[in-house]
Amino acid sequence: MLKLTFCLRRQAHLTREEFQRYWYENHGRLGQRLMQHIGMVRYVQTHTSDNPLNRLFVDDRGAPEPYDGVAEAWWPSLEFLQERMQDPAAQAAMAEAVEDEARFIDFARSPIWLGEERVIIDNGKAVPY
Repeated sequence: MLKLTFCLRRQAHLTREEFQRYWYENHGRLGQRLMQHIGMVRYVQTHTSDNPLNRLFVDDRGAPEPYDGVAEAWWPSLEFLQERMQDPAAQAAMAEAVEDEARFIDFARSPIWLGEERVIIDNGKAVPY
């Protein structure tokens, strides 16, 4: 499986709550509508919480502030995605998704990349490798 990971930071005019609400309620529904055109087989939003443990993790590591969320999308393979993106309907769907993202995501501060997962632990058990 090919996975797109998108670490999201909100635009400056939005609170985290406004950002997460729009992302889930509007962009999530848009993703459901467009998924068939771009061949996406899974899409997950991870919304950063205001849990006090976050501060502990950041402070212990000297890490930067957390992202406002992380989006993950999967396709069967890189070849599948490349072929799919030749379709004008897929190109239009992707353009519509990016246009919507521009309403709430600070692109300049939100890294995005394609990669493949390497599972180390699954269901509480180490995976041999």
